[in-house]
Amino acid sequence: MANKAQQPPHLHLAEVTASQFIDIWKHFDSDGNGYIEGKELENFFRELETARRGAGVDPTNPIFREKMKEFMQKFDKNKDGRIEMSELAQILPTEENFLLCFRQFVSSSAEFMAAWRRYDTDRSGYIEANELKGFLSDLLEKANRHYDDQKLQEYTQTILRMFDLNGDGKLGLSEMARLLPVQENFLLKFQGVKLTTEQFNAIFTFYDKDGNGYIDEQELDALLRDLYQKNKKEVDLKNLTGYKQSIMSLSDGGKLYRGELEIVLCREPIV
Repeated sequence: MANKAQQPPHLHLAEVTASQFIDIWKHFDSDGNGYIEGKELENFFRELETARRGAGVDPTNPIFREKMKEFMQKFDKNKDGRIEMSELAQILPTEENFLLCFRQFVSSSAEFMAAWRRYDTDRSGYIEANELKGFLSDLLEKANRHYDDQKLQEYTQTILRMFDLNGDGKLGLSEMARLLPVQENFLLKFQGVKLTTEQFNAIFTFYDKDGNGYIDEQELDALLRDLYQKNKKEVDLKNLTGYKQSIMSLSDGGKLYRGELEIVLCREPIV
């Protein structure tokens, strides 16, 4: 928990670096759950207003509440009442917004999964920290951003500070996907339907009729529909098509193996 007496970092700056952006994120996401919400959100907006106005604000004032409501209407893109990392990137004036740079490289979750697959060579659901530099270097080149080794090192360390929460030098798919725009992060859609290993094995075996260890796109479609119905979630056909395409980006020539689907449906972020 952040020290209440501690000054929030960097909000007064005209521009913040990638590293300073993470300082701000970690300060306000005090429980580390990946969102600025509830009291954290109120604290963030109060401190942001104070930094911008150069004077204190009263959270009990109805005007404060109205301004906060307008602020959320503008920046809370998925209307869930909390701020995610990609939404914070739209709020803060960054010197060189590496999050937006990331989006220019992977504008859809399908592109993200295809890029991930190139680096997660052993299909473990993680990329090693030493592979991260190559991932970011590709990102910057495709976004036509000039960078030097020092800047690349800063971005690499920033990403590690964001996602390598247990310090093991590995980055998980679901954590890195938080860089995607909220609307594109299909992994968020499965937050409420995570399966245990036993549940996943049972459902995969059911759809892998011939027992060859993989399923195809049609079988994945049926599996996802079944999963949604069992969890009493409405199936939006347009969204389902998008989720299916994103997941199939992990496949090998149209063959989606057990381990690859398990990354999406089974593994929880490390916290």
